[in-house]
Amino acid sequence: MAWENRKDRGRYYTRSRRVGGRVVREYFGSGTAGEQAAAEDRQRRLEHDQRRLAWKILEDELEATDDALETIDAICRFYMRAVLESAGFRQHDRGEWRKKRND
Repeated sequence: MAWENRKDRGRYYTRSRRVGGRVVREYFGSGTAGEQAAAEDRQRRLEHDQRRLAWKILEDELEATDDALETIDAICRFYMRAVLESAGFRQHDRGEWRKKRND
């Protein structure tokens, strides 16, 4: 997707795309067809950049939410452990909580 300058033929617009695993170049010329193809490519690129930016913003928001949830989870686990231990429970082999026996 670029304007190319050739010494003997002047300036013209080309677009490269992949077809069946191979790169194929489309030639649009230097007139209105070239200008129109360049405008379409600019618009497509702009829309792609806007979508990518929107995804990046959403990704950042989700990451911030994940961080907040991890903090809340750690606090809840801390308080749960304190309450269960004060009630006489112990955690068996990092698994289930069991009431301590009175031997």
